Amino acid sequence: MAVAAAVQVGNLPSKFRRLLPSPPKIAAQIKPNSAPPQLLVSTNPSHVNPSQLRELYAVCNHSCHRFPTIDAAGRVEPVDALKLSTAVSHSSVVVSVFTKPELVASQTSTPENAPSVAGVGGNWIRKVAPVTPENGRLIGFGRAVSDLGLTASIYDIMVHPFFRGKGIGRMIVKKIIRMLINRDIYDIAALCNDRESSAGYFSEHVDSEMICWDPLQ
Repeated sequence: MAVAAAVQVGNLPSKFRRLLPSPPKIAAQIKPNSAPPQLLVSTNPSHVNPSQLRELYAVCNHSCHRFPTIDAAGRVEPVDALKLSTAVSHSSVVVSVFTKPELVASQTSTPENAPSVAGVGGNWIRKVAPVTPENGRLIGFGRAVSDLGLTASIYDIMVHPFFRGKGIGRMIVKKIIRMLINRDIYDIAALCNDRESSAGYFSEHVDSEMICWDPLQ
C-alpha cells in the first residue's frame, strides 16, 4: 500500500502536489518503531514447557532439593521430569519469563557461530514478531505453593546465567508476592539452601514482605 500510494502521489498534478507535505517532512513525522518487547512474563502454568524448564534447571545448576547431591564438578543432580511437571501443575502461582531464542543463542554462541537474525523471510519475521510462550525461550522461572488460605512459600527462583543482573529475578519475586497478596495471603516465606546462602543470597523487604532472593538475578 505504501508503494502504491507513492506512485499515485507522483502522478498528481503539480497544484495538488504543492498541498502535500514533502517526503522528508512526512518521514520526520513518523516515529521509528521501538524495538519489540524482548521479554514476556506469563503467569499461566500451561505456558511452561517441561523440557525447557528442565533445561533451565540444568543451566542454572538448580536443585529441587534443599540439600542436593553435588558431584565432583559442582553440578547438582538432574531434576526428575515427571516430578517437575507434577510440581508445576500443583503450584499455586507460577511465573515464567520468555525471550527470543536468538537472544539466548547469541549469548551462548561465539560471534562467528552465532545465528543470523537480520535476514529476510523467516528470520526477519522472527526478529520483528513479539515474544510469545510458543516462539520464546524460557529464561526465568519461579513458583509458590500455598494452603490457599493463610500461608505460602516461594520456590525455584531461577534466571538464565546470561540474563542475570537485569532485575529479572526481583521482578519474578515481586510478581509472585503481588499475586499472593491479591488472594489475601500475607504470610509468605522463601527458603534458601546452604549453597544458595553461601553464594550470596540474602533477605530483603519487597512489598513489605520478607523474601530471600539472589542479588545477581
